[in-house]
Amino acid sequence: MFSNPSTDEIRTILRDSKTIAVVGISEGETRASKYVSEYMQRAGYTIYPVNPNLDNWNGLKVYDSVVDLPEKVDIVDVFRRSTQVLSLAVDVVEAGANVMWLQQGIVNDEAAKFVSSAGVKVVMDSCIMVEHKSMKLGL
Repeated sequence: MFSNPSTDEIRTILRDSKTIAVVGISEGETRASKYVSEYMQRAGYTIYPVNPNLDNWNGLKVYDSVVDLPEKVDIVDVFRRSTQVLSLAVDVVEAGANVMWLQQGIVNDEAAKFVSSAGVKVVMDSCIMVEHKSMKLGL
């Protein structure tokens, strides 16, 4: 079974990262992908929205896939069902991302092993906003 990086490693990831592709981003006000992404954007990260069903998100161009992004991103933050993560993992590796972050409730050990074997760090079942807030508060 896969285990997440330590708290110190997660904080290093958040400190060293500048760009986040958000897969499954939504315009729905009550959707976690919207308010988490807006929080991370306010915290200074560049957000690349990824959702083949949207054209723009909060004034930003939305991409169909992480392989379509105009630059290599540090983190691919995933808001998709666990069963959809393995096919996405191939794109994460192809795009050259440093980290695949699966939001709270999303777990896929097979995808984690696949991207890890390609040198991509993995965080699963963890909210990037919660981790960032706890880092800022020194918890």
